[in-house]
This record gives sequence, structure tokens and C-alpha cells, in this order.
Amino acid sequence: MATVAELKAVLKDTLEKRGVLGHLKARIRAEVFNALDDESEPRPLLSHENLLINELIREYLEFNKYKYTASVLIAEDHLQKEQGRSANTENLHTSPAMKR
Repeated sequence: MATVAELKAVLKDTLEKRGVLGHLKARIRAEVFNALDDESEPRPLLSHENLLINELIREYLEFNKYKYTASVLIAEDHLQKEQGRSANTENLHTSPAMKR
């Protein structure tokens, strides 16, 4: 019969292989940031340029498969995952991203 330590090791390994453990850690970090965020101090309004920069950073993270970091950015920055890539492309005068 397996010990508790062995079961924990197998469970951790399985969750890591499925990518679930990293996602859970990222969500926990995001929720900790949200809990520590001082809600009495309002967030500054982001300019259109800053919104574009945030979107570019998110796209960079997702393109390079930094999905856990991106999920923390999205949760902390309250970004919407799909903000209209075509509108951003027009504003930046860039072409749509090439698929890897």
C-alpha cells in the first residue's frame, strides 16, 4: 500500500504534467495580489497608449507560452483576453501576428 508521501508525490507530478499546478499557482498569486490591493485607493485611468502596451505585453506572454504569467497580468490588470486585435493592429500600424 502506498504511503501518503508517495501519493502526494504522484499527485504533484500528475498535476505538473497536465499544467494544472502552474495554473493554480498563478491563480493563487493573482488572488493574493487582489486581496492585498488597496481598494480605497482608486486605480488611475489608463490612457489609450497604456491599454495598447498592456495588450502587447499580454500577447507577447501568450505567444511565448508564458500562460501563467499572462493569467496573473490579466487578473491583476483586469484585461479582457480578447480586446479586438484588429483595432489594435490598426492603431499600431502593424500586421496581424504570425502563428508559430
